Amino acid sequence: MCDTQHLLHNHHHGPEFILDTPVMRDFIAQVKAEIAAGGTVEEAIKRIEGPFAALMDDPDWLPAEYMADAPESGMGQGIGQWALYRAQDGSLCLFALVVPPGKSTPIHDHLAWGLIGLYQGTQDEDVYALTDHGVQMKSHNKIKRGEFFALIPPDDDIHQITTTSDVTSVSLHLLTNDTGCIWRHRFDAELGTTEPFRSGYVNAECEDHTHDHDHPADHDHSHHH
Repeated sequence: MCDTQHLLHNHHHGPEFILDTPVMRDFIAQVKAEIAAGGTVEEAIKRIEGPFAALMDDPDWLPAEYMADAPESGMGQGIGQWALYRAQDGSLCLFALVVPPGKSTPIHDHLAWGLIGLYQGTQDEDVYALTDHGVQMKSHNKIKRGEFFALIPPDDDIHQITTTSDVTSVSLHLLTNDTGCIWRHRFDAELGTTEPFRSGYVNAECEDHTHDHDHPADHDHSHHH
C-alpha cells in the first residue's frame, strides 16, 4: 500500500484556481481535507468519490470554453488539457482533457494517483501493461458519460483514450501531481519505444526547472529492463 504523502513536487507561481468559482473552491477544499485525513491511497480515493461524483453530475459548473477543442495544444489533433486548478506546490491538479471525435491520445502514463471521469461524450480506453519489450494492451473499456475510475500507479497507469462520440469528449482528471507540467512517458506499442513527454496545458504555463529531480530519467521505468 502506498500512502498519501508525496516526495516530488514542481512548484509554480501562477494562480491556483484558473477557474475560480464557489463550486471549484468547495470541491478542492473537500479533496484537500480528505487527502489530509491520511490513510492509504485507496481509502482517500473512496472518500473523494462522493464529491467527485457530485461534480460529474453537475451540468452547469464547467464553462464551455474549457470544453473546446485545443488546436494550438502541444498534444496535437485538437487534443488538450484545460487547467482548472493547480496546487502551488504541485501536489494536486484538476483539468479537463478534450479529445475531438475520432481522435486518440498517445499511449501515456500519469505518475500520480487520482480519479478520472467522463463529463461529456463517449470514449474507448485501452489500458496497457509495461513489459520488458515496451507496452502491451491488457484491457479495453467503453466509457460512458458520468462514469469514472481510480488511477493508482503502477497498475493501470498507462492508457490511450479515443473519442467515440460525434462530440468532443471531455474527461475530468483529478490527480496528485501537476500532470500537464511534469515529465512523464509516451509509448509506441508497435515500435516498443518509450520517450519523455510533457503535455502542457492549453491555458497555463509550465515553469521550467533546472533541478535534477525534474528530469525524466528520474522517473524512468528502467527497473523493468
